[in-house]
Amino acid sequence: MSHSLTPRDNGNLPALSAPPLIRLDAYVAEDGSTVVNGHLLEMGGMRPSNEAILDAVAMFARTLGAPVAATVIDRSAQQVARIRVYPDGSSRTIGEEEDLPPGRERTAAEEEAFPPLARVERIIQHAQREELHAAFVLASALREHLTLRRGAEDELSLEARGVEAYIAYLRGDYMISTVLALTVARIRCRTDLNRAAPEVARATAAWQRLQDEGQVATRGQELLHMWERLSAAGLLQEPTHHTMAQAVRARVERGSQYVEGPAAAPAAALTAAQGPAAPEDTPLKPTRRGLRRFTRRPGRSAG
Repeated sequence: MSHSLTPRDNGNLPALSAPPLIRLDAYVAEDGSTVVNGHLLEMGGMRPSNEAILDAVAMFARTLGAPVAATVIDRSAQQVARIRVYPDGSSRTIGEEEDLPPGRERTAAEEEAFPPLARVERIIQHAQREELHAAFVLASALREHLTLRRGAEDELSLEARGVEAYIAYLRGDYMISTVLALTVARIRCRTDLNRAAPEVARATAAWQRLQDEGQVATRGQELLHMWERLSAAGLLQEPTHHTMAQAVRARVERGSQYVEGPAAAPAAALTAAQGPAAPEDTPLKPTRRGLRRFTRRPGRSAG
């Protein structure tokens, strides 16, 4: 069901023409599921995610005969680690000043070596086989790394977030799907209103499945504001969009009828009490240099 990284799988290796020390990327989900370069690792028993990542990156270093850098987004520890792994299996964490120079040229080279679209195809294949946990973890990894490299408003980052929202919807994780889709819709409304309606519609589809009345009210207020803004701009072209906008208004108004007297609160106060309607990604702290779990002496690679 998941993919193991092996030297025989040439699709996992950097392109031969890629500049040296292309950063690999790794991701650890909150449940410990671990991804390296768009492949879900088979962990086998209780193997720690940091050891699995170091072994996988060391394999690349041995194959290339040179040190390999990697950026690890670890949601289980709420940290970002930058590491360098050597052919002998040793590794160390590095500071930002030691990391590869940032910039569009470096990002383009990394994504040429590991194309995001190929990763999306793999996510879709998992979803088609109803391997929805694998599909969701891979989608989260792709979105996190694209957002880290390019920013949340980048086109590829938005597309990855939309894919993640869709997979969450298929899994029945309607709260997560709503938050992700609302973030895409909010960014579209801010940066390109002409393209926002389909994204607001996707967020509405997920929101309609919510059962928690507090979340329905909070997220519904934001959706209603988006639909009203699109309507005022004359951008509700599809009949289905008009229907969705009316459905949001009706459900929000119907919910507010159950809150009477002093208990009633303005929408703004409700949103403030429950936090942002759809929070942006939680910023992660960089690891301290020399962090032990990503520092390994020579010869300890399991490969």
